[in-house]
Amino acid sequence: MPKGERKKCGQFFTSMETARYMAGMFSIPKQDTISILDAGAGSGILSCAMIERLDSVDGVEEIEITCYETDANVLPLLKENMQYAQNHSRKKVSISIITENYITSQYLDFNNMLGGNPAPKKYDFAIGNPPYMKIPKAAPEAAAMPKVCHGAPNLYFLFAAMGLFNLKDDGELVYIIPRSWTSGAYFSRFRKYFLSEGKLAHIHLFGSRNKVFDNEDVLQETIIVKAIKTKVRPETVSITSTDTNKDFSSGRSLSVPYDLVVSGNDLYVFLVTSKDEVASLKKLRRWSKTLPDIGLRMKTGLTVDFRNWDSIRDETEEGAIPLFYSWHIKQGEVHFPMQKEHEYMVTEQKSLMQDNRNYLFVKRFTAKEEPRRLQCGVYLAKNFPRYSKISTQNKINFIEGLLAEMSDCLVYGLYVLFNSSLYDAYYRMLNGSTQVNSTEINAMPVPDLETIQEMGRKIMRSKDMSEKNCDMILEAYCG
Repeated sequence: MPKGERKKCGQFFTSMETARYMAGMFSIPKQDTISILDAGAGSGILSCAMIERLDSVDGVEEIEITCYETDANVLPLLKENMQYAQNHSRKKVSISIITENYITSQYLDFNNMLGGNPAPKKYDFAIGNPPYMKIPKAAPEAAAMPKVCHGAPNLYFLFAAMGLFNLKDDGELVYIIPRSWTSGAYFSRFRKYFLSEGKLAHIHLFGSRNKVFDNEDVLQETIIVKAIKTKVRPETVSITSTDTNKDFSSGRSLSVPYDLVVSGNDLYVFLVTSKDEVASLKKLRRWSKTLPDIGLRMKTGLTVDFRNWDSIRDETEEGAIPLFYSWHIKQGEVHFPMQKEHEYMVTEQKSLMQDNRNYLFVKRFTAKEEPRRLQCGVYLAKNFPRYSKISTQNKINFIEGLLAEMSDCLVYGLYVLFNSSLYDAYYRMLNGSTQVNSTEINAMPVPDLETIQEMGRKIMRSKDMSEKNCDMILEAYCG
């Protein structure tokens, strides 16, 4: 099938090496019969890898596999492959291929509704490479699982949630999915469900998003997760990583405390890859306050420029106010004007204007290859005395005081935090995208106000805005 056709239904096929690695992540119990669920089975390569793995396990006598697949183009291949695996296995293999919609066919059971099966079938293992595709909020699949949907749903996390639901107690799930679910408001309900009904046991990371699915144009960073259906919080999570999907034997391995990987209230998942990153997390977790706790908050810039071209000017005129973009942030400071287009606005819309006060501006988008994700600049109102109002383009964020204007030293202190390598590393562990989200920044641990102001006074005296100096100042307070 052409890539374009497969992409329409979120279909990316698993490589043989990845399928075998995923099958090897399961802990095989001592029992005669093993039941396996493969939802979105595709060509059946994951099920075949499970049969191959279990073929070599003494004590397992029978393998029961249930495959869900609705794509008429791939169904004949799935049936042929499963028949071949069944014929060549040393075990007794029974196979059921279900062509119903995996999500909607079970919504009564999942939501414990009248008419559902009070004792639905449960499995020992669930293995999957679900479809990666955004769907409308009103789509039947999203409507079938309201407890895990918020904002823009994606089929992959609906499959993962249903897969966990389909497991027996202490059953295991191994899925290859994007890492986007680990943070962000859109996935908050899913995380709450997934991390309360199950616990993470193993996360595998890839060095490059281009190395997971051969010859495919996959934009999202992809990970493999193993979860166990249990309420018992484990002590550690195993985190492994490889540079490609071809040689899993050359990977790196790390055992990380569970409470460092999964934040205490199951809000976020931090993907830690080294002992240095573990140390960074421990340092910042010493602080229990957040920006809103100390009277501050990050917000997203107010003006979507392409929706307000009538109000935007290339040059100043009577009544014009500055419109700040990410390119106004240079070496830790905000420079204006830059003699570029679209630097001014003339508007009466209060929603597009903010008071000319002290702010810390933070770029909302950076390029994947840039060395820093957090890039910020100090904005001081006194440097722009002719304006009572300003505006910010929505590709930058800004931190402001909620109850009172921030002092100069407080803004500089915030700069120390967000320009440090420690906070940049923290954010990269939390979010794999190139977008800096206000929700996540507002949940990050920060020192108290007085400590931040002390940091600000130090950098103001030194006049050194470098990352190295910020690291040195911050290190004195977090050890």
